[in-house]
Amino acid sequence: MIKFGTGGWRAIIADEFTKENIRLVTAGLCALMEKEGHGGAVVCLGYDRRFLSKEAMFWSAEVLAGCGFRPFVINRSVPTPLIMFTVKQMGLPYGLAVTASHNPAIYNGIKIFTAGGRDADVTVTGKIEEEIAGLRPEDVRSIPYADALAAGIIQEGYPFNEYVDSILQMIDTKAIRRARLRVAIDPMYGVSFSSLRTILFTCRCDVDMIHEQHDTLFGGRMPAPSAESLRMLSTYVVDNRCDLGIATDGDADRLGVIDEHGNYLHANTLLVLLYYYLLKYRGWKGSCVRNNSTTHLLDRVAADFGEKCYEVPVGFKYISAKMAETDAIIGGESSGGLAVRGHIPGKDGIYAAALLVEMLGVTGKSVARLYREITEKYGMLYYEDASFTMTPARKQEMQELIFEQKKIPEFPGEIERINREDGCKVYFADGSWVICRFSGTEPLLRMAAEGNTPEQAKDSIRRWREMLAL
Repeated sequence: MIKFGTGGWRAIIADEFTKENIRLVTAGLCALMEKEGHGGAVVCLGYDRRFLSKEAMFWSAEVLAGCGFRPFVINRSVPTPLIMFTVKQMGLPYGLAVTASHNPAIYNGIKIFTAGGRDADVTVTGKIEEEIAGLRPEDVRSIPYADALAAGIIQEGYPFNEYVDSILQMIDTKAIRRARLRVAIDPMYGVSFSSLRTILFTCRCDVDMIHEQHDTLFGGRMPAPSAESLRMLSTYVVDNRCDLGIATDGDADRLGVIDEHGNYLHANTLLVLLYYYLLKYRGWKGSCVRNNSTTHLLDRVAADFGEKCYEVPVGFKYISAKMAETDAIIGGESSGGLAVRGHIPGKDGIYAAALLVEMLGVTGKSVARLYREITEKYGMLYYEDASFTMTPARKQEMQELIFEQKKIPEFPGEIERINREDGCKVYFADGSWVICRFSGTEPLLRMAAEGNTPEQAKDSIRRWREMLAL
C-alpha cells in the first residue's frame, strides 16, 4: 500500500519508489481531481536533484496527460517552494514536486500541493490513497512525454524570475545593501544555489558558495542542516570572516544557519529570532504557530507582545492550516522549516534566509548579539533530541507500550498534563517538556525535550530511553 506521511509520499528508490508506483500515485491524484470537478485542469510539476527525480517527473506528466490533464512542467531542477509559489501564482488546483526533501539519498518521493500552494492535508492524501487502492491497470493511462509536448498538452516553463522577484519585493533590499554583508552559502548539493545567489547579489552582498555542484549522493551526507553536516560551512565562515553562513536542505524548504563565530544555530533559535524581529523591528502584529516538538521560548515572546503561540501536530500542513485560521505571522518547526505571512503558505528556506539577512541589515546587529538580546529578556530554554531506527516489529511493540498501555517513565518533576494527539508529550509544571513520537517520513522513533537546564532536558530523554530499552 502507498501511504503518505507528514511530508508527502516517500520511499526507498527501487524498493517502493518505482515507475509503477509513481504512475499509481499520479493516477490516484487524477482520479481525485476528476471527482472534485477539476477534469482537464493545468497541474504544475517540478523536481529536485535527487536520483530519478527528473525521470519520475516525466512519468507523472505522462500519466496526467493521458488522463486528460494539462501538465505545466518546470523544465529544470528547482526548489520546492518555487513549485508551491507557481501553484499559487497560476491559480492551479494542484501541483506536485518529486523530492524526498531532507531524507537520505536512497529515498525519493512526491509532495502534493493544493490550491494556494499549500501542502496537501491528511484529508486530501487520504483520498488519494483511497483512489490508488481502487485503481485497475487500465485506469493508469499515459501519453509519451515527447508526443504530449509536441501536441501542446504538456507546456514547459521556468518561473524563476517571478519567484525571486516576489521575495525581493518583500524584503528591505536597501537596508541589506547598506550593510555590505559577506554571506557563505551551502546548498548541500541541492537546488537553492541559483535563487539564493541571485537574491543576495541583487542586494549587493558578497557571496561565497560551497557544495553547489550536482551530486545525487549529497557528498555522502544527509541533505539536512545540522551542526554535524555544516561543519565545513562553519569553518569557512570563520576562516573567511563572513557575517553569516546559510544552508538549505535538499529541496530548499528548510534552513540552517552558522553565526559569525562559526556556531550552528538550531532551527528553534532561528524561529525565535525571526518572530522577535518581525514583532519588534518590523512592527508586525500577530500570533505564531509551532509544532509539538518546537521550542516554547516562542510562547514567551508571543506573550510579551500580547500575542498567542499555537501548538499543532508535526507536519507542516498543520502549521499552514493554523496560520491561515489565526492569521499568524510566522509558523515553524524544530527541523528547520518555517513560513511567513504574505508569502506562500508553506516552508521556504530561501525566503527565510533572505529575511534573516534583512534582519542583520535593519538592526545592524549580528545574529549572536540579537539572540543574546532575546535570552536576556526571556531567559534560556535548553533543547535536546534523539532518534532511533525502528523495525516493523519493534515499532509495533513501542506503539502498544506507549499508546495502548499508555506507559510513561517516572519523572522527578510535577506533571501538568499529557497530550497523545501526535505521539506522547509530557508537559511539566516548571515549563519544561518531553515528547516521544514516530516519524512520519522515516522508520524512526523521535524524542525531543526542553528544559530549564541542559541536564534536565537530557534527563527527560534518558528516562524514555531506559523505559523503552533503547
